[in-house]
This record gives sequence, C-alpha cells and structure tokens, in this order.
Amino acid sequence: MKGAPVKPSGVIVEGIQKSFGGVSALRGIDFVAAPGQVLGLLGPNGAGKTTTVDILSTLLTPDRGYASVAGHDVVSQAAAVRRVIMLTGQFAALDDMLSGYENLVMFGRLQGLRKRAAKARADELLELVELTDAGSRRVGTYSGGMRRRIDIACGLVVRPEVVFLDEPTTGLDPRSRQGIWELVGTFRDEGITTLLTTQYLEEADALCDRIVVIDHGTVVAEGTADELKARTGASYCEIVPLHPGELEIMEAVLESLAPQRESTVPGLTERLVIAAPDGAKTVAEVLRLLDSAGIELTDIALRRPSLDEVFLALTAPPGKHALESREPRKKVHP
Repeated sequence: MKGAPVKPSGVIVEGIQKSFGGVSALRGIDFVAAPGQVLGLLGPNGAGKTTTVDILSTLLTPDRGYASVAGHDVVSQAAAVRRVIMLTGQFAALDDMLSGYENLVMFGRLQGLRKRAAKARADELLELVELTDAGSRRVGTYSGGMRRRIDIACGLVVRPEVVFLDEPTTGLDPRSRQGIWELVGTFRDEGITTLLTTQYLEEADALCDRIVVIDHGTVVAEGTADELKARTGASYCEIVPLHPGELEIMEAVLESLAPQRESTVPGLTERLVIAAPDGAKTVAEVLRLLDSAGIELTDIALRRPSLDEVFLALTAPPGKHALESREPRKKVHP
C-alpha cells in the first residue's frame, strides 16, 4: 500500500502577479527556497519585495499564480500556512508596557501553551536572543536592536518551518545587526527555511545561500552571490605604488595590460586597476613586470566585483539594464 504523498516543504512561487489599482507590483515572479535554505530577496524600493512576503505570509492574496509555504497553498490553505510561519517586519509588534519575558509568555499562551510551558519557553528564548539580563525590563526601555531580537523571539515560541524576515536589520547599529545575523545562522542550523528581504548588500552576501533580485515586479537574476558576481564582470587587480610619483611610469610598464588610474574616494591614494581575467596569473605577471622596472608597491590585491556592483548593474535604468552594457571604469586624472 502506498503511503500518503509527501508535501513539498520550503517555499515555492510560480507566476505570482499582484496589482494595486492600475499599478502592477508583481508581474509574474518565480523562485524556490529549499528546506533549511536562507534565500535573500534584493531589489530597490518599490521592487515588490514586501508585497511578495505579504502574499507568502497570507496578508495579501495574489491576483494570479501559485505559491506554497511548507507544502500549504497560500490561498486555499491560508490558515495552515499561518500555523507554520514566523513573520517579522521592519517594525517590532510588541507591548511596550510589558517586559520582554512577559511578552514571550503572552505569545506562548496565545499560541496554546500551558502557563508553565509558556514560562519555560520564554526563558529558553531569552537565552537564545541573549536578552536574559534584560528580560525583566519593560520593552519600552529597549534599544532598537533589543526590540528586534525580542520580536523575533516572540515568533519562535512555537518552532516555525518557515521564517520571513522583512528588512529585519533596518536602522540597527553594527553590533545589533550582528546579533540578528547570528539568529539567522541558528535558523539554518535547525533546518528552518528563511526568506530574507534586505537593502544591505553585505548582509545578503554574508547570510544568503541564494539570492533573488527583483526589479519592477519581476525576477531579473537568481543565483548564489558568487554566481551573480561572476555575471557582472571579471576579477580585477588593484595596484598601489609605494611612491605616488611613479604612477605614470607604472602605467607605461603595464601598458600591455591596459591599466586604468582610479581614485574613487576623495583623498584616497590613487591606484591602477587592471582587468584580471586570469586571476592570480595576471597578478603574477604584474609583479614580474614591476619588479623588472624596479617599482616598489605598498599594496596589490586581486578583487572580485562586489554585490553592490551586481545590484547596480541588475537594477540599472531602462536602456542600461543588460549586464553587457556596464560601462568600463573611467580614468581619473589628477
């Protein structure tokens, strides 16, 4: 006798469309977040990231298309979806008059835990989010980072299968942001699927197993951070001479490698930038040529396109959208 069919877990989105009046917020997006994966949704303001999260968390109904969360259809099985997800938005939904501990106990009771179980779970979660010492304080006295962590903890009272984090670190200081990053790592370790929207490119680079870039309601690229960087352009070599006065000589020595002088930040020491399609081999050739010319260096490094460059290339204005049209670096003359 065959067993019951196994429902697909994670998140599946197929051809989702959503309009508000005459404005199309989503124009048929598709992506999949595998079980236990951290998937990042990137895009400029108004790209459709939050609309996507609202549909997946059953706050909005799509006009067309299909989406499932942990095996449940977000339209026909909305109640089942809500039982297995955690949603944290950009603003914490907490009772400021209660302590962090009391908020957690309240959420536990609302989700059906007995009083003793709710209290025990509150203690566990305060330790998880590193707020044990602040657990007895009113949430109204918490910093932004502490509020965000206790908000996430409230969503974890009953272990979710899928977590939606909509720009969870917006406005946080670096230390508080790091605390949220560590929590996302905990979700991955526990096999919880996490969908993360963010405008911090380094955040997506550090946390996400895969990245989906949305622009004007459509998916314009998808892949790992490394795959997206590879699409944007080849590696390049940055060279800074020990004596700035030798820049002209260095340009002449490396003429066959088409060097470009660059000073992207006012006051920054000028350097030469050379395309490095052969990676370390290009760096070795640069060192050989400069050593033969007796030019000393203060720094030389092999760089790859940053995720910031990927983002800018993929979300360029119409007419400059294709990756192939990316303008080369321009010389900056003194």
